[in-house]
Amino acid sequence: MSKRLLTALEYPNADSTDLNEEKTLREVVLWLETNKLKSGSQQVTNGLKNSSSNDWNNYFDQYKDSLGCPMLGSQVEELQWLLGKAIQMETTKNKCAYLKHAVENIKTANIPSVVAENPLDKLDFRSTEFTERINQLAKTLKISPYPDPLVTLRAVRKVICTRLTAECVEDPSKVILEGIPFPFQDVDLGFNLNDPVLNQAAKVLRMLYIHNLRDLQTKANELIVGVQNVTANPKTDTKLGQVGR
Repeated sequence: MSKRLLTALEYPNADSTDLNEEKTLREVVLWLETNKLKSGSQQVTNGLKNSSSNDWNNYFDQYKDSLGCPMLGSQVEELQWLLGKAIQMETTKNKCAYLKHAVENIKTANIPSVVAENPLDKLDFRSTEFTERINQLAKTLKISPYPDPLVTLRAVRKVICTRLTAECVEDPSKVILEGIPFPFQDVDLGFNLNDPVLNQAAKVLRMLYIHNLRDLQTKANELIVGVQNVTANPKTDTKLGQVGR
C-alpha cells in the first residue's frame, strides 16, 4: 500500500523503498514535507533534516500534531496517513488538470452519438401555439383553461389519468361517484370574508383540502394493511425447536 502511494507521489525508487528501516522512513518523511506537504514550521523541518539526531522522534511528534495526524500503532502506519494526506493535497491542487485529462479521454473515446427523437424535447411550453392547443384540449375535456398553460396541462393530465384509462372507460362506475351532491354552498364557513364570492371560494378550497386529506388517509390505511399482510402472519418451523439442552 505504502509503495503504491509513494509511486503515485513520484518518490524516487519507490518500489525498492523499505519503510521498515528507520533511516529510510525518516528520509521519506523529510521528502514528503519538503516536496509535497510543506506544512511544518522552519524549526520542525530543520529537526526532521537531522535524521541521526536523538530528538528526531520529538520533532516528528510535533510535525504530526501540526497536521492533525492521529496516534497510530507504529510510525509506519503514521507515515501511511501522511502519504494519504499528500495524495489528497495533490489531487486538490491538480484538480483542474485531472478534470481536463478526464475530459480529453472522454472526447477521444469511441462513444456513439445519441440523438434524442422524443418530440416533447423540442416543444416550447411557453409558445402561443402550445397554449392554444392545451386550451383546446381542456375545453374538449370540459376543463376551464388557466392563464398558465402548464397549470392547465396538469389539470388535463389529472382528468386523463383518473377518467380516461382503459379500466375507467370499460367501467365508468368505478370512478364516477353516485349519490346526492354535497351542498357545500349552504354550509357555514365559520368565518366571514365580507364578500359572497370569496366566501364561496373559501368553501371550495376547504372541500378540496378535506378531499386531499381523505385521500391521504386512505393511502395510509392501504399501506398499513399491506405491511400487516406481510408481518402479521408469521410461519413457524416446528422442526427447528429443541426440548432441553
